[in-house]
Amino acid sequence: MTRPLLFLLCLLALLPLPAAARLAGPPETWQQSGNARDLAQIRSSGVLRVLVNQSRNSSGAVKGQSIGIEYHRLRAFEQYLNSKSRDGRPLTLKIIPKAKDQLLAALQRGEGDLVAPGELLSARSGQQVSATAAFRNNVPIVLVSRQGDRRYQRLEQLAGRSLALPVGSAADEALRAVNQKLAQRRLAPMMIEWVDPSLAVEDVLELVQAGILPRSAVELPIAERWAKVMPKLRIDKQLVLANEGDMSWFVRRDAPMLRASVDRFIKTYHVPTDQDADFQRVYRRLYRVHSPLALADRQRLEKVRPVLQRYAEQNDFDWLALAALAFKESTLNPAARGAGGATGLMQITPAAARRVGVGNVQALDGNVKASAKYLAMIRRNYFSSRQITERERLAFVLAAYNLGPERVQGLRAEARRRGLNSNQWFFQVERIAMEQLGMGVASYVSAVNKYYLAYDRERDSLERQGRRVSSR
Repeated sequence: MTRPLLFLLCLLALLPLPAAARLAGPPETWQQSGNARDLAQIRSSGVLRVLVNQSRNSSGAVKGQSIGIEYHRLRAFEQYLNSKSRDGRPLTLKIIPKAKDQLLAALQRGEGDLVAPGELLSARSGQQVSATAAFRNNVPIVLVSRQGDRRYQRLEQLAGRSLALPVGSAADEALRAVNQKLAQRRLAPMMIEWVDPSLAVEDVLELVQAGILPRSAVELPIAERWAKVMPKLRIDKQLVLANEGDMSWFVRRDAPMLRASVDRFIKTYHVPTDQDADFQRVYRRLYRVHSPLALADRQRLEKVRPVLQRYAEQNDFDWLALAALAFKESTLNPAARGAGGATGLMQITPAAARRVGVGNVQALDGNVKASAKYLAMIRRNYFSSRQITERERLAFVLAAYNLGPERVQGLRAEARRRGLNSNQWFFQVERIAMEQLGMGVASYVSAVNKYYLAYDRERDSLERQGRRVSSR
């Protein structure tokens, strides 16, 4: 070999290899998450990843009982796919809960293969996703309010009034069209009150039933379903914001075989006649939040406000969070007696009080002091991570107050094992609690959260009332 040729070969050896030549391991270990998985790749992996709306209406199980509206369809689809398997290899579902407004973006990024929202959902321009055949066409979006409230006959009568909507609600787009018509008639627009992200559609409906929120708008099938367990909810079917949307699932556009399989399944699928049996059995007595802002309740709150504010400030809590906990525990009654030795306004046990150095929990001052210090101890020892937001931190502290901090940490560990966000209580760790323990602690945290949000909406008037009293 001549010297110039040898020199050239050495130079070539020093050049970087093409990207494909440097890859190690099978392709699935290096492909970007955005790469498509059509039905063949899904069958090969043995797992169909389903992105579901995290609301309890759409997905969720309580001690083995499926209560989410999409669970029945998804399990039927799982059986359908397995019945069509050529090699007999079973396919299982992996459920991935996300906020409704994040579902399609997650699908496009390749975080899942299928989206099952359980509500109306529309793809935005530029999203490379495709709606499947519809389960239900031309779904009306109707107004919902509380039994006994004023009944309106025409949307024009709601000009200038507000609707409370959860994040991602399909009523948002419908309301824009309604407001355009109102503007043409020189009427004030209807306004949207976007609720806290910890609230899903069913939570908003409960707050409407309780009279905490004035009214909302929701898909008719969802309203009819929740009216079965919320008897004070009124569906105003004469007030339709829109009726052109279809309820469907979504796949990526580069997964045509999966789309075709879903469409064939939908043609043969029939809704079980008893699909809401478990739903009604589980929820019938759970959605009983009522407004903490009635005159008598405000008067009781004013009597205990100074002590709540004192110990909230000393322990770095919002005093309205302590008030919400007190309303849930005792309906603001300092003389309340509970099970297991729990006592007083905050229903704290003497054993818990002793852990934070408080001996007398019979008196109002000692009761609130012990509770606030105990809550602060739980927060400091178990949920101080900066990766937990303040809203979620409060939820974890409340769950631990009800259940015990060690058990809540166990739920978080299981959430991590399942690929859920262990730093988020609402819709994430909460799911594990519902599956393993039932609705007890989930309902407890949810109720306190709703009372807190109800108080927070009236913060100015509650604190102004307190200032007026203290200045006398």
